[in-house]
Amino acid sequence: MENFYLVLAYLVIGMLLRRLPAMPENSGLALNIYVLYVALPALILKNIKLLEFSYALLIPAVTPWLLLVVVVASVFALSKVFNWSREVTGALLIVLPLGNTSFLGFPMTEALFGQSAMPYAVVYDQVGSFIALATYVTIVAAIYSPSMSKPTPKSILLKIITFPSFIALMTGLLIRDLAFPPLATNLINNLAATLVPVVMIAVGFQLSFRFSKNEVSPLISALGIKLLLMPFAAWAIWTTLGQTGIAVQISIFQAAMPPMISAGAIAIMAGLAPRLVSGIIGLGILAGLITLPVVFWLLQRI
Repeated sequence: MENFYLVLAYLVIGMLLRRLPAMPENSGLALNIYVLYVALPALILKNIKLLEFSYALLIPAVTPWLLLVVVVASVFALSKVFNWSREVTGALLIVLPLGNTSFLGFPMTEALFGQSAMPYAVVYDQVGSFIALATYVTIVAAIYSPSMSKPTPKSILLKIITFPSFIALMTGLLIRDLAFPPLATNLINNLAATLVPVVMIAVGFQLSFRFSKNEVSPLISALGIKLLLMPFAAWAIWTTLGQTGIAVQISIFQAAMPPMISAGAIAIMAGLAPRLVSGIIGLGILAGLITLPVVFWLLQRI
């Protein structure tokens, strides 16, 4: 639970900074630029060495990608029903499929399920959330970003290959077997460690509990999809396939995590409904304080 409290502390710091007259109005944007171009690439370079491509632990490896299909279909369906704007639809496509499966997921899994459950949580995060962040999220951001008028295959491809997280992923894959000098390793680790504090302070700075009428339906839908539909869908998929055990339980628990902070930063930087995204992340974390213990309690009884 300590990481939950840290995230809440960062969120409150951002909200308090917004009240300071000395803070420029675009401080949240400046913080997100730092995350996108510095902290997030550093996190990718740090974690790329942890990726293990193997046939083991298939359930937690496959689950995030199955849920990605469910979430994308749900967002498109609801977008038609509620007539959401292209900007809102793009924002939800980025923020909802991925959860905070490392910063919150790892300590919560270890605390509630024990150390033996950690390999399943790591596979879910690295093979699912991490790769999707560097690929799927980059593609959606490139397609839906308002700064890209009349997207063409060429312009989308250019946007993807010049996106900081994609460059970091490709660079990391090329040099993952090389030993970094100690100074470079320390630099990457230290910069990566700033991602969560800086993003959450930025979210707190931009967080508003006042939403327009047009933002209410996507906000409620987003929280319902992320915190309720995703763990239920994960349970339904593996139950239907006759699978049980700790791998299934951890996959369901990781699916129930609040929205990924890094994905939210990318959506905001792409100009996709910044206030709505900040609200989804901030309120999602607060709601997670209630929903995650409930999910754990249910998992012990099924």
